[in-house]
Amino acid sequence: MDQIKTGRFIAESRKELGLTQRQLADALSISDKTVSKWECGKGMPEVSLMLPLCETLHITVNDLLSGMRVAEAEYRKSAEENMMDLLRENQENRKRFVLAILCAAVTIVAVCALVAIAAFMENLPAAARIAVLFLALLTGIAGMGAATVLDAAAGHYECPHCKALFVPVMADYVNGVHTFTRRRLTCPKCGNRGMCRRRLTR
Repeated sequence: MDQIKTGRFIAESRKELGLTQRQLADALSISDKTVSKWECGKGMPEVSLMLPLCETLHITVNDLLSGMRVAEAEYRKSAEENMMDLLRENQENRKRFVLAILCAAVTIVAVCALVAIAAFMENLPAAARIAVLFLALLTGIAGMGAATVLDAAAGHYECPHCKALFVPVMADYVNGVHTFTRRRLTCPKCGNRGMCRRRLTR
């Protein structure tokens, strides 16, 4: 799916109906910043919002995912392509999640090995010991940073209050208290904060 194309289509459909971003946002009980993000191609509507959005804009979900009004003759082909795109996205999310776990594991092993070298090699000069510890620190920061970016991009989170699916902003993601499957986040749709469950598939 082309987020930029879909965003332009949302904007065009909204303007055809004479709606402002605020009016569309109010109809969906979301913020106008969320609508602006969609129209700029910086995100896609959550699954829970797709039907209400399409009803408000008088379009089909297939039109929305295609980024244009789909002719009746092309409807089935377009629907199949959109379904394949969703399946590919779900597979990519699973890959990112696995890579994030591997990256974190390799980072932990590498940092432990470097710290062990600095601590237990008796013949190591003080300057070299400090350099090894500094390398361990850099390895930890780089590795965990990469794991965090991969993990944040893997799938969506489900709000426990309104059941909306969303991708959190990085600052909220990093600061959120979490378990292996849940993270404390603020839902962009209802504004409530809670332990949101990770969903790798839509």
